[in-house]
Amino acid sequence: MAKKTKNLKYYQGLGRRKEAVAQVRLYIGGKEKMAEVNGIKIKVGEIFINKKPYQEIFPSLIEQKLLLKPLELTNNQDRFAISILVKGGGKKGQLEAIILGLSRAIEKADKATYRPILKKEGLLTRDARTRERRKVGTGGKARRAKQSPKR
Repeated sequence: MAKKTKNLKYYQGLGRRKEAVAQVRLYIGGKEKMAEVNGIKIKVGEIFINKKPYQEIFPSLIEQKLLLKPLELTNNQDRFAISILVKGGGKKGQLEAIILGLSRAIEKADKATYRPILKKEGLLTRDARTRERRKVGTGGKARRAKQSPKR
């Protein structure tokens, strides 16, 4: 489950929503309570998204509360140094992908304890709704029918 990188142990979770994909890594800082990720030193308790603090990416308090929900439910706010890489989609899709990835990574840390808590809140459920593909002969849209001539 857990992999070793640069003598640091981390738990990884992948979250997807619409077009957004989030890779979440929870680093366990040893005695020094620091983790070095991609040249950035992250203290235990800090969250970095695409090499920036999460408050820069999600300035809204509502978004921050949603992001921290899996950590608060499992009482892991100050246990991990968290690094997140997120690509694609919009802001809302990215946030939901991060929440799923974070929940999956926390679950890997201790499955027996954390899985029932996260499952009850619906944080481990993947939202399968994605953009509908466009069909041939519809004039550029998924459901639009071509206009028929009047005469």
